[in-house]
Amino acid sequence: MNDLQTRVVSLCCVGALMTFSACSTTTSAQANDSTTRPAATDETVQETTRPATETAVPDTAAPKTTVPKAAGPETTKPETAGPETAGPETTEPATTTIPSIVEIVGPWPVAIVAVGKEDGPDTAAAQLRLTQLGFWAGDTDGEYGFATTQAVMAFQKYMGLDPSGKIDQDTANWLTVFPERARGTADDGTLVEVDKTKQLLFLIKDGKTIWTFNTSTGSEIAYTANNRNTGETESGDAVTPNGLWKTNRERPNGWWSGDLGDIYRPKYFKGGVAIHGMTRVPNTPVSHGCVRLSTMAMDLIWDGDHVPLGTPVWVHE
Repeated sequence: MNDLQTRVVSLCCVGALMTFSACSTTTSAQANDSTTRPAATDETVQETTRPATETAVPDTAAPKTTVPKAAGPETTKPETAGPETAGPETTEPATTTIPSIVEIVGPWPVAIVAVGKEDGPDTAAAQLRLTQLGFWAGDTDGEYGFATTQAVMAFQKYMGLDPSGKIDQDTANWLTVFPERARGTADDGTLVEVDKTKQLLFLIKDGKTIWTFNTSTGSEIAYTANNRNTGETESGDAVTPNGLWKTNRERPNGWWSGDLGDIYRPKYFKGGVAIHGMTRVPNTPVSHGCVRLSTMAMDLIWDGDHVPLGTPVWVHE
């Protein structure tokens, strides 16, 4: 090989080496570029983790049944979660129509005072409130008499409180805030409803309770006593019979001698069992089977003709 050929071969080798070196540099640069781009990797992590933080508010602020994850735009536009969860169409419960027998009277404008059984203007305020709630308390005179005691006892029984007949602090609190007029179970017709479990009597007219009274029904304890009218010994189990009855006879004026004791202006509805007045109407069932009311309550029934003959009497427990 002459000198010219030798130079040509050398130049070709140098060129080849330079080309190989350039390719190697390019490959190395590309490798470094693909392994040293933390920005791209950070963006990927940020984009995949952001929805979990952004959707935490709608997930806790509203039930999943009202704002489904799949349908809601909160994963891409969490700023819309506020109006969606606050809207009444997704968070308000279904409206319930108040039955016609419910009469809302609202709370008393001032606190009822726990007067115990003392007379005075605070007792007069309590009498007004009891009357508003449907518990007949007699005259609003500030005197803590028999009618007021019976009305307080009826309210306490209705509310599930201790039926002491005196206005303690718990009773005063409930008298102040309870918003509804008392009502029986019956929601149709005109009748007398006797609830033996609650020991309450309800006067109901056209489906609405007009008055609620304390009562005392049969003790359900077996007894033996002399029949005043026959003179014979009589035994029984002192039960006020459950069922739907009707008043069928009555005694309009004053006290009458019943078979087992004196009774006031009775209205009979099954045999010798009657609704009648008594001077003692405790907070427990103690009668021989009749339905006791205060004498004043019985006068109210008669004077208002609330229970004429033929009136249904529903006794239940």
